Amino acid sequence: MSPKAVNVRVLTMDSELEFAIQPNTTGKQLFDQVVKTIALREIWFFGLQYTDSKDFPCWLKLNKKVLGQDIKKSSSQPLTFKFRARFFPEEVSEELIQEITQKLFFLQVKESILTDEIYCPPETCVLLASYAMQAKHGDFNEEIHRPGSLVNERLLPKRVMEQFQLSPEEWEKRVVNWWKEHRGMLKEEAMLEYLKIAQDLEMYGVNYFDIRNKKGTELYLGVDALGLNIYDKQDKLTPKIGFPWSEIRNISFNDKKFVIKPMEKKSPDFIFYAPRLRINRRILSLCMGNHELYMRRRKTDSIEVQQMKAQAQEEKLARLQERERIQAEIDRRKQAEQEREAMRRKVEDLERNAAEARRALEDQSRITKELEEKRKQAEDAQSRLKQEREEAEKEHERMMERVRYEQEEKDKIVQEIEEARRLAEQKAIEAQQKENEARELEEQLREAKMRVSQNDFILNRKDIFLFDYRNW
Repeated sequence: MSPKAVNVRVLTMDSELEFAIQPNTTGKQLFDQVVKTIALREIWFFGLQYTDSKDFPCWLKLNKKVLGQDIKKSSSQPLTFKFRARFFPEEVSEELIQEITQKLFFLQVKESILTDEIYCPPETCVLLASYAMQAKHGDFNEEIHRPGSLVNERLLPKRVMEQFQLSPEEWEKRVVNWWKEHRGMLKEEAMLEYLKIAQDLEMYGVNYFDIRNKKGTELYLGVDALGLNIYDKQDKLTPKIGFPWSEIRNISFNDKKFVIKPMEKKSPDFIFYAPRLRINRRILSLCMGNHELYMRRRKTDSIEVQQMKAQAQEEKLARLQERERIQAEIDRRKQAEQEREAMRRKVEDLERNAAEARRALEDQSRITKELEEKRKQAEDAQSRLKQEREEAEKEHERMMERVRYEQEEKDKIVQEIEEARRLAEQKAIEAQQKENEARELEEQLREAKMRVSQNDFILNRKDIFLFDYRNW
């Protein structure tokens, strides 16, 4: 019965791989499977990192069995490794040959800067963020990358965002201003430019270890591509003492004690102490790997590296030619688009002019029709006025006839009135005469009555006297 396979998960910076390994699978066999899967040839920079049973990060030993190493295990999860750059180049533009290598370094260094594992000044962070946007999205496009569209992007370290009183939108504007300057740059070129700037940061490519000197003072040991450095506990940026590889004669450790022997024999050894034996082992392993690469850089490139560089140069030339071809095609399309746009505008102008001419013709037709209608209306009005004038003249004649008739009647009435007035006056005179006569007669009658009354009074007095005399 064959041994039961063990599932392994390997996390690269941009993918997740799964493998099934046997109990006797060595670290090199697993490492070879990974680099073959991702088509990586510059394998000397990389390693497989895992967390040991005490939660410390460790590098997988390639000459030992995978399952024989102190890997933290989980009953529910497969064994997990991180495929990471363990050693860093002195000059990225000369040493990183393959695109996949450049991309893995770019992603790892970018993550280290964003998480503040590598300290980066604010202004440099903004510039690096602009190259990261070019590497991810290509050229800035105002129609696509509108204000606020990058708010959810991890552009800057949290420390930088909180250090200044700027809103995410204001930071985005600063990044975009730099991003616009990279127009026409290929994504691969943007990644390499990012790394060129990042490699000058003080903490780039440095592995730090907690150590103590002979006096017990806590310090940091930094191991990088150029040598060893000793730092104060409060300052990882400026080393107190430096030991370039070219000035180191030997390094060794005994238990927790670690000794650096300078090339100058008269110089004293530098001795420090690590917290645990395994830390010294990791330091020595890292020193050996960096020193090997240091010496390798100063020798003629191997046939394999020369072939990779030649292939990379051919691929770069092919990319440049393809880029020129694409750019020429873009220019042709842009020119065709401009010509098409010019033709479209010309057609629109012609259509607009035709429409204006059509509207002008329609307006002229409408005006002509309106004038024709007004002329007809004027003729009708003239005819109607003529008829009304004739009718008015006839009516005037009738009125004049009526006036003449009424004048004649009036004259007749005036005559009759005059005659009646004259008769009335005559009658009045006659009536006055009659009245005068009546008054005279009435006067005469009154006088007659008075005389009669007087005569009666006298007679009555005589009668009374006679009566009284007789009675007496």
